[in-house]
Amino acid sequence: MALVPCQVLRVAILLSYCSILCNYKAIEMPSHQTYGGSWKFLTFIDLVIQAVFFGICVLTDLSSLLTRGSGNQEQERQLRKLISLRDWMLAVLAFPVGVFVVAVFWIIYAYDREMIYPKLLDNFIPGWLNHGMHTTVLPFILIEMRTSHHAYPSRSSGLAAICTFSVGYILWQRTTFLKKTADPFNRRPRRLLRSGAWDTQDRCHTSQLQLVSLEGDPDCRPASRAAAITLPFLDRDQHR
Repeated sequence: MALVPCQVLRVAILLSYCSILCNYKAIEMPSHQTYGGSWKFLTFIDLVIQAVFFGICVLTDLSSLLTRGSGNQEQERQLRKLISLRDWMLAVLAFPVGVFVVAVFWIIYAYDREMIYPKLLDNFIPGWLNHGMHTTVLPFILIEMRTSHHAYPSRSSGLAAICTFSVGYILWQRTTFLKKTADPFNRRPRRLLRSGAWDTQDRCHTSQLQLVSLEGDPDCRPASRAAAITLPFLDRDQHR
């Protein structure tokens, strides 16, 4: 008998993902205010996938517990469909996307962290939350695969689903890029203005990105039309 039942582990993992998502969405970062918000990042999409997957796992456990010994064929048929959905999502989304996010993040982080997770983000995201998004995903999914039996889909259908997700994500990234550079309907140029807010608690001067259309801007001057892309930075002496 297992030391901890797999049903209890699934509930605990689901609650941990809900906590990570809530804490991440509570963080106010400039990138969350632009088009696409948190959905631009594969890390956030992966967290949603993992939370949905373990939610289906918990729902499957509850349904199995309620239908056990009932003899209702319709309920058993619905339960088999739910189990098939759980196994399909594990093979097509939860495992490949989770492994990809963890592996790529830490490989690039070890090579040059500024390429994927600049030190400036430490002012926004605590260390435990970073590991919750980029580390614990892999052991959680491995625990699920080790403690439960899963029937995986055929190789062709699995590869087709993974390729569809990959192409969809690439197209979504292209859309967010076009939205940030120009309006796709009338192609009006936009510029990025800098606006800061002083935080008296940690004395951190935060620069936020605001997209403002050049048309209809009475303060727009030729000398001020250069786009400025800013990130949060520390400025401990400016406002003393």
